[in-house]
Amino acid sequence: MAAPIITFEHVGKVYGEAEALVDFSLNVFPGEFLTVIGTSGSGKTTFLKMINGLIAPDSGRVEVEGEDIAQVDLIALRRRIGYTIQGVGLFPHMTVAQNMVYVPDLSGLFSPEEKRAQIERLLTLVGLEQDLAGRYPGELSGGQRQRVGIARALAANPHILLMDEPFGAVDEITRRRLQREIKAIHGELEVTIIFITHDIREALKLGDRVAVMDEGCLVQLDTPEALRQAPATPFVAELLGDEGNG
Repeated sequence: MAAPIITFEHVGKVYGEAEALVDFSLNVFPGEFLTVIGTSGSGKTTFLKMINGLIAPDSGRVEVEGEDIAQVDLIALRRRIGYTIQGVGLFPHMTVAQNMVYVPDLSGLFSPEEKRAQIERLLTLVGLEQDLAGRYPGELSGGQRQRVGIARALAANPHILLMDEPFGAVDEITRRRLQREIKAIHGELEVTIIFITHDIREALKLGDRVAVMDEGCLVQLDTPEALRQAPATPFVAELLGDEGNG
């Protein structure tokens, strides 16, 4: 088996008197699609933001691509990791094309010709028409903006893509389309995806493995089928609900 691309070793994080992560250990492997689910306040977003150094652990160790992130240049690390959130966070004064290549522009990764080629490639990849490149975010639908957000996160050709409830703000039909898009993108690019969601159906549909969190702890990490067949705790069984039977 390949070495993990992300490793958490006995990580702890406390906010005031609340423990966000408790002795948290987990490995994510290259090319894996890991979905992460739990109740609000279970530590999902804290876990995600530790991967790109937006939050530092109080104890334990986080490694990305074999390096302890406490010892690396965090700005350089973040530019190697794609990150997309619910609501996207596009710059309203920039066109779709400018938004998409914002990080590569900061890093000086591409020539003008390479940028144009990357914009064309990514628009196709996320299922958007090429003529949208010159529009502004306010001229797009919610689903289109979310696709642009995904394209922007992929623009620097990252090995890792972090997604924090990216489809939570769109309608159900658009959400299903975006789920199909992200699975196709994962299959084509073989990028490692860590995907936070509140929706157990989404977690089971998208994930190669599903991490279930509760009160800062990892309570089960398994394939969707194994999770359905053998929930490890009553909390997991309750979370699965009818999904545990089908």
